[in-house]
Parts: sequence; structure tokens; C-alpha cells
Amino acid sequence: MTTTLAAAASVGNPLVNIAVFAVFVAGSMALVIRAGRTTKRASDFYTGGGEFSGAQNGFAIAGDYLSAASFLGVSGAIAIYGYDGFLYSIGFLVAWLLALLLVAELLRNTGRFTMADVLSFRLKQRPVRMAAALSTLMVSLFYLLAQMAGAGGLVALLLDVRSRTGQSIVVALVGVLMIAYVLIGGMKGTTYVQMVKAVLLVTGAAIMFLLVVLAVRGNFSQLLANAQAVVDHSTNDAVAGHNVLAPGAKYGANHITKLDFLSLGVALVLGTAGLPHVLMRFYTVPTAKEARRSVSWAITLIGVFYLFSLAIGYGAAWLVGPDVILATAGKENSAAPLLAFKLGGTIFLGVISAVAFATILAVVAGLAITAATSFAHDIYAGVIKRGAASEEQQVRVSRMMVVVIGVLAIVLGILALGQNVAFLVALAFAVAASANLPTLLYSLFWKKFNTVGALFSIYGGLLSCLVLIVFSPAVSGNRSAMFPHAHFDWFPLANPGIVSIPLAFLLGIIGTYVGRGMSEDPAKQAEMEVRSLTGVGVEKVLVH
Repeated sequence: MTTTLAAAASVGNPLVNIAVFAVFVAGSMALVIRAGRTTKRASDFYTGGGEFSGAQNGFAIAGDYLSAASFLGVSGAIAIYGYDGFLYSIGFLVAWLLALLLVAELLRNTGRFTMADVLSFRLKQRPVRMAAALSTLMVSLFYLLAQMAGAGGLVALLLDVRSRTGQSIVVALVGVLMIAYVLIGGMKGTTYVQMVKAVLLVTGAAIMFLLVVLAVRGNFSQLLANAQAVVDHSTNDAVAGHNVLAPGAKYGANHITKLDFLSLGVALVLGTAGLPHVLMRFYTVPTAKEARRSVSWAITLIGVFYLFSLAIGYGAAWLVGPDVILATAGKENSAAPLLAFKLGGTIFLGVISAVAFATILAVVAGLAITAATSFAHDIYAGVIKRGAASEEQQVRVSRMMVVVIGVLAIVLGILALGQNVAFLVALAFAVAASANLPTLLYSLFWKKFNTVGALFSIYGGLLSCLVLIVFSPAVSGNRSAMFPHAHFDWFPLANPGIVSIPLAFLLGIIGTYVGRGMSEDPAKQAEMEVRSLTGVGVEKVLVH
């Protein structure tokens, strides 16, 4: 029976799956085209004109944040590792408290288009904008890598594409669709797609949650027991003998894995407040009050979704089984679609998978427009043109960068095929928390902070994190690494956050004292403090 389920689930009905996918893509593209007709100015393309309400932006943030990592990666991690997999959900959710309390309102009051607007407000424009833009591009590429890998695994499952060449073609098609979304609709189109996607994703997860709970007649303890019973009979070496109801199935083997979990937790909790595509969403609302409201809406939606993911993950472990999940083309990332097939057959599988696919498209579109905006607004207009670039020129450069970023994302996504999407996103969180968060917090709250400190913390955090990732087990030294046959994994932790994040905070302090003799404008510092706390002068153009 297990073999039959594996074969059926991995194939489903390709014609039905393609038909449902086509409906979702066509519907979302219609939204994008309609929104594109009202995209006239740079502010329309970058931030949707700042016209969205807090509730609308909250749904869009949830749609942007609940990526393939949340739906596919977290569900798969819970199905395979149980308790340790759910720790991803906790980290992703708790992180929003930091964003709400320390970042959302102040960022909306001091920025216009990008994170670099805030960082360069009272510091030297060109070096800080260049550093912030490079950091934004790197974080966005890491995040895109994860979404592309998730798309490849998902479609590979539905169409039974097991060859790496076939999955690579799927990744390329996702990249092309992403480029089309952004070029046509800009931020307005992307936001509408994210809002619709958030509703569909939470609704789909709620239906799966209810079906799983009904299957155990509301007895959640029985669900956990059933999942553990299936794991106990697993023949897969990666799963056999695990206690999925207690900590340790993934991170409890030794002191290194426990330290790796601590590093992961630090990266997840601190990373959200430094993610450029999340920070950029605070500029799509008209006031700081609406920015706070949008985060409150997002926390509610995201929290409810992650509660659903717990039942979905354990439900997949019970009704599908870890052996079947790991035997399919998408591996861990296939858990939620396989459960949908088990609960509702081919049609339900097609719908849930189409929602997951729409999730990926919406997220990659948001990432692409963030990275392109940062390059056009910060590097091209702020550094190369010294603030003299017209809005038309900025938008044109931004559109060109969307294509470049799309191509890079396709290449990196192909390299990352087969890895757990939640794990890959955790690396993006580590980069964001290392390169962006220290500089952002110091700029907002430390009067003595200066340009040298900003450059030390951005470049130091970014480079240390990237170097540690390159030489970590995530890249080489084991079967699940990007380069499984190579061995240059001298850094033992898969996630470097526990080292790179404190180092970035420390470098910001060191750089500030090293550069304390350099002239900084105290009037700008005072203006930033007043504006961030009160919102006075928000309407002023910040590129000067």
C-alpha cells in the first residue's frame, strides 16, 4: 500500500495539476496586468504609491512572509523530525514581535523606498547606500534560492519529474513568471497577488487542519501518537528510532547539533527585522499607525497558519509516512501536497499545490522588486548619479535589474534543488540578521553611531556570514549539501548566526569608535530622532 501511495502521489493526474496551475497563474496575471495600468510613477512601482491600508498590507506581509519555507519546508520538517521541525515555526513567528516593537513605526517614519534611506539618513550617503544595497541584494538572492528550490520540488512531485534536468527547467519557468509579474505590475501588482495568496494559503491550510483533526475525532494527542507509531516502523535511516514528540530528532545528536539549533534560533528570531523585502512593505502604507496595524494583522494571520502547520506536519507523518515522503521527487518539501492527496484526492492535491505554487510566485516577485528597487534607488540614483537620476531612469534601471536578478535566482535555485526550503530560508535570515539588523538598530537608537560603524557592521556581518556558510555543512561534506562530493566544511555549524550576528554588533561598536573623529552632521541625527519618534517631516524627499 505504501508503494502504491508513493507512486500515485508522486504522479497524481498531471493534466489536472497543470489545469489548476494554469487557472491560478492566469488569475494572478490578470490582477498584475490590471495593477500595471495604474503604475505610472517610481513610487507606484516601488511601494504601490503608499496607498494600502494597514489591513491590506498585513495580508500582503503575510503573503510575502508565508513562503515555500512555511508551507512546504516547515510542514515537511515536522513530518520528518516532529518537535524539532516545529521550532522553525516558533522562530518565524516570535521574530515579528521584534519587528513590531522596534522597527515598523520608526522605519516608516524615516524611510521612503528602501532600508538604505534609513541607514543613510544621518550618515554619509554614498558609502552607506552602497553597503546597504549590496546587503539587500545578497539577502534577496539567498531567499530567492530557497523559493526556487521549493518550486522545483513541488512541480517535480506533481508531474513526476525526477531528473535534475527536468527540475531545472521548472525552476527556469518560475523565474520567467517572476520576471513577468514584476515588470508588468510593479509593487501594486505584487501586493494584490500577495493579498490573494495569503487568503488562499490560510484557507487551504485551515481545510487540511480540519480534515486531519476530524480524522482523529478532535483528539490531538491521538494524532501525535499515530505519527510516532508510523515513525517507529520506518525503514529509512534518517528517520528510524526518532522520537518526534520530544526535542532532539534533528538537533539532539551531539553538542555540535545542539549548538547548531541555538544558532538557528538566533537567526530566525533576529532575521525578520532585517529582511529587506519585509522592511520595504512598511513603505506601502501612508502612516506609521498603519504600519503598526499591518504588523498586527500579519502576526495574527501568520500565528494561525503556523498552528495549522503543526497538525499538517504530524498528519503527513501519520497518514503518508516519512518513508513515502522522502522517496518522492520533492523529499521533505512534498509532505503537505502528499497529505492533500491522501485527504482529498487528485483535485485537492492540485488545488493545494497550486496555492503553494502561487505562494512561491508571489514571494519571488516581492523579493525581485525589493532587490531591483535597492539597486536602482540606492546604487544607481544615490551612488552613481549622486541623486540626480529622474524617476523614469530609476524605474527603467529597476526593470533591467529584475531580469538580471531573475537569471541569478534561476542558476542558484538549480544548485539548491533537493534541500529543505525552511533550512535554506534560515540561511537568508542569518545573512539579514548579521548584515542589516545591527546597523538598523544602531542607526535608530544610538546617537554616537557613525558612517564607519555602519560600514564595519554591514560589511563585517555580511562577509563573516557568507564565509561561514560557504565553509559549512550546508554547502559541502554530506549527501544533502549543495556540493555533496566536495569537502571544505571546516566550520561545523550549518547556520552561522550565533557567530556572525554578535560579531556584526561588535564590529558596529568598534567601527564607531574608530571613526569618531570623522565629521557627522548632528542636526541630521537630531532630525532623524524627531522624525522616527513623531513622524514629523515624513513627506520630505530623503535622497539629498
